[in-house]
Amino acid sequence: MSKLFFTLYLVIMNTGEIILYITSDGAIALDVRLEHETIWLTQKQIAELFGTKRPAITKHLKNIFSSGELEENSTCSILEHMGNDGKQRYQTTYYNLDAILSIGYRVNSKNATQFRIWL
Repeated sequence: MSKLFFTLYLVIMNTGEIILYITSDGAIALDVRLEHETIWLTQKQIAELFGTKRPAITKHLKNIFSSGELEENSTCSILEHMGNDGKQRYQTTYYNLDAILSIGYRVNSKNATQFRIWL
């Protein structure tokens, strides 16, 4: 069984900074938003990162916020973006590093375990 290793690459773009997160086997590659000195991921990206499904991430976030471990208004941000047609606006919720780390310690998966070791 091979170990997973995680690599973060910082790419400077005209529009800001983006971190590309890649496992050593190339199985996971995520574009990560970097704003206000923290990274931001959607629930879908967090699920990909930890090798699980989005409903599990939703459940963990609900428990994290309801227990008072983290405050929802300080760990998530809703961003608007335009659809490919340039006409329809979409709102997407992103979660910061504090939320991502809290989820990472709750998820039971091979990727989550390797992520905790990597930290």
